[in-house]
Amino acid sequence: MPIYEYEHDGDGCALGKVFEQRQSMRDAALERCPSCGQAVRRLISRPSIASVKGDSELRDLGFTKLVRRDQGVYENVTARKGEARVVKKHKHD
Repeated sequence: MPIYEYEHDGDGCALGKVFEQRQSMRDAALERCPSCGQAVRRLISRPSIASVKGDSELRDLGFTKLVRRDQGVYENVTARKGEARVVKKHKHD
């Protein structure tokens, strides 16, 4: 379920000026704070999308990334020490 951000119109709530609320996308936006009852408005914010920065981060997350270097020849750019860097495609007869 997505997490939406809401902002209080007033001050003095235990949740703070801005708070997060987990809701279904089908749910209507809150009009009142569930904690203090003050009027609130939903904020528009960019989504949080996990991004992988590079090959070493992929490797640390447990993924293998093969890059084609020639026909049937791939380089394992996420290889750990002791693992083969070159992978050749086997032909099955």
